[in-house]
Formats: sequence, C-alpha cells, structure tokens
Amino acid sequence: MSRLVIVVEKASDWGSYYPSDNVVTATDYLREPLHKDEERVQVINLCRSYKYLGTGYYVSLLAEARGHKVIPSVRTINDLRRRSLYGLDIDDLNQKLIRFLPEGARDTTDFGLLVYFGETSYAPLQDLARQVFESFPCPILRLEFEREKVWQIAAVKPAGLHTLDDPQEDAFADALDKFSKKLWRKPRARRKYRYDIAMLHDPNEAMPPSNKRALKSFIEAGKDLGIEVDPITRNDYARLAEYDGLFIRETTALDSHTYRFANKAEKEGMVVIDDPASILRCTNKIYLHDLLRSRKLPTPRSEILFRDNARQLAELPDMLGFPIVLKIPDGSFSRGIVKVENVEELKKGADELFQHTALVIAQEFLYTEYDWRIGVLNKEPLYACQYFMSRGHWQIYNHGARGTAKSGGFKTMPVREAPGDVVRLALRATAPIGDGLYGVDLKQVGNRVVVIEVNDNPSIDAGVEDEYLGEDLYRRIMEEFLRRLERKRLGIVD
Repeated sequence: MSRLVIVVEKASDWGSYYPSDNVVTATDYLREPLHKDEERVQVINLCRSYKYLGTGYYVSLLAEARGHKVIPSVRTINDLRRRSLYGLDIDDLNQKLIRFLPEGARDTTDFGLLVYFGETSYAPLQDLARQVFESFPCPILRLEFEREKVWQIAAVKPAGLHTLDDPQEDAFADALDKFSKKLWRKPRARRKYRYDIAMLHDPNEAMPPSNKRALKSFIEAGKDLGIEVDPITRNDYARLAEYDGLFIRETTALDSHTYRFANKAEKEGMVVIDDPASILRCTNKIYLHDLLRSRKLPTPRSEILFRDNARQLAELPDMLGFPIVLKIPDGSFSRGIVKVENVEELKKGADELFQHTALVIAQEFLYTEYDWRIGVLNKEPLYACQYFMSRGHWQIYNHGARGTAKSGGFKTMPVREAPGDVVRLALRATAPIGDGLYGVDLKQVGNRVVVIEVNDNPSIDAGVEDEYLGEDLYRRIMEEFLRRLERKRLGIVD
C-alpha cells in the first residue's frame, strides 16, 4: 500500500491546517526511512528552502535514494537554480499578460504571481501556470515577470509555506487537496495488479489513433495479464511517476505534451511506448526521409525544398514530373499534404506550406488503389491492412471543407497473406528507428515496393486493425509491455 508523506521544516509551518498523520518534520524524515514495508511512498517536500546541501535539498535527495517519489525532485531543484532555463516557450505570453492586467496598469513594468501545484486563481494565466509547473514541478512557485518592450518571465523561484498569508494559505490548501487526489485518488487496492500502465489519450481528439472500443480492449487485455491500464490525459502530467509504464494513444508531435510525457516517463525509468526517440524519428518526414535514404531503403523519388529558393522550385518538374506531392514535415492523417498538377499549382501549394515550415518534402506521385500498412511490434510483424483511397480522392483521408474527414475502406488480413516483399521492407524500415510499436505505410506499383512513412503511433481501431486478430491484437501489445516490465524488474538490459 502507498503512503503520502508531507514534509515540513518546522511543525509550526503546518500550524494553520488540521493535524495529519501524513505530516512529518524534515528532521524526522531524514533520521529514518518511513514504512519500509510499503511498495510506494509519495513525498511532498514543503521545506522552507531547497538551497544546495540545505535541509530541503537533503529531503528530496534522500527521498530519491530511498526509492520514494518526491516533489520537487533533485533535478527540479537544480534546474530552478539555473536562470538560463527560465526562457520558457510560453505561447503568446505578452498577449496573455496584457489581457490579465487591468486597464489602469498599463504602466506596470513588473509583478509576481504565486502558483500552487500548477494552479492559480487568475483564470487568464491558468494555462501559463500549468506549463511552468510541468517544466518545474514544485509545490509552490513564485513567477516574476518583467516588461521592457514585451513581457517575459524574469524568474521562477520556489516559495515556502511559511511565507503565505491567510488567503494564500487557503488557496494552497485547495490546490494541495486537488493535487493529492489526482496523485493518490484511488485506494491502493489497485495493487492487486502486478503493474500499472498509464494510457495517455485525448477524449476530445477528432481523429485519435485508437477509438473508445479499442481503448477499452487495451484495458481488458491488461487486466487479464495482471496489469492495470489507467487512461490519463495531459492534465495528469504530475501523476506520471506513479506508474510503471506509459502507453501513448494520442497523436504525437515533438512540440506537444505527448513528447514531454514520453521524455519524462523514460527519465523515470518507465517502460514507454511510444518512446521519445521513436517520436523524434517518425514525426518529422524530413528526418525520416533522410534516415530511410541513408539505409538505402526504397522510397518515392523525393526532393527537399527550401523556402525562398525559386530556382529549385522551377527545376522540380523536370526532376519529378507532374503530378507532385508536397508535404509539410509533421503532418498526420493525410493533413498538410497537397497534390499539384502544374507549375501554377506548384507555386501556390509551396507558398501555402512554406507559411508553416522552412522545409517541404516533394515526392513523385504514385497512384495506387490502396496503401499497405504493416504493424510492427518489437521488430516483428503484428498485423497487415490495406487502406483504400477515399472515394473520388487520391488519399486515404479526404479532409472536407467543413473540417470533417472521410476515409476509404480497408481490408485486414493475416500477415502471412500479405506479400513477402512488403512485410520484409516494413521490417527493414523500422530497424533503424527502434523496437517499439510502429505502422509502416507502403505502396506497391507492379514489382516496385516503396516506403511512404513509418508511424510511431499507428492507428489501432476496434473494427479495423483488429479485424483479423480480434482481442488477441490488444493482448499481444500488453504482453510486450509485460515482458519489458518483467525484464526491468529483474534488471535485464536489452
């Protein structure tokens, strides 16, 4: 059973709150590890300071040495001491702060804001507070802002519980209650399972990699193997270290929270699918194209286009011929892709895509009635599908003018019934990427087979990819998680 431990530097620091068996002084915590028989201890370090080699620093340091999950971690404490890390990439920070400040404060040049576990009472800055907390997970943070020409974060500093006034203490108590319920919201009867896996998904995603029935099947497959698969969302970032593994069932991107989740999970020593390296290698078509080409794997004839290179654009039709397919590096589900039939369309299409990216990939157009998708797990073929083009369209997905997407039909079959050269090429394509779960898209034109792309987060929808294997598809993926979790527990390195 897991236990929550709240560490304060002095007993008086907790004087404004109800007494609790969960609260201990730093001296008591440092003298002796608590509850050695417990599988997990979760520690919230509320010491007055996290100064290097000070009491608060040692609380986090020894917590990690004892295998306790602690906030803030030593890494966070060290990061907070490095001012160079304050340059957070906060979208539209200047506009957010202008909207936040009252009309009469136009001459304001600096101010501060307290954040409790990523929460603030100022709604216009809530998203900003969450982003900072995700970068620096610490119970109480003081954000300091300054403005010269534009607003920027001047400092991110930890703050002590003893410095709060009455209204701030109330706000902290509310945030602590909310945070602790998120972290330890279930009685640890859940430990009847051997392992816990967090399954990251977005219930509001328009085109998720797995539909609701598939997510349910993953949960059931895990249960049969003694694994609890717990659906989480982007708001559960702080809970991540609670789990043994992370399974991402949300469209991945390097600039989204999915990559941050994968990166944090890997640093925590968790079993991760999709792992950060796979996301990096698959989500950018420019990177993937270069990787496949370096391995001399067959792909459509391609050229990398550079913004503001008119000569290169003019020579492209002679190199590839029309039609030409233009792709932005990080598109998914047939988005960010245009087919051009002549010079005018080529210039227009390139101009549109270059508004979003400095590089565009151009490929020869290969028409086929369907694309092959070979699912690969741990370097072995898992499933085989044919995805047919959307009716009257040249892609599998046809994104309508109203934002709706229609897709073509599909045919799922045993891997043994797929052409051998298609399956073999799919395995060769995933070899330089990793040993995770991938979906390889290929085209077959006569005797020619080429790799279109490798997806790190392949679609696994109930009623489509599981059409042949049924529930066994979900079980095989969960069995791979179990295999990796067992090897990790035994200290076996692949």
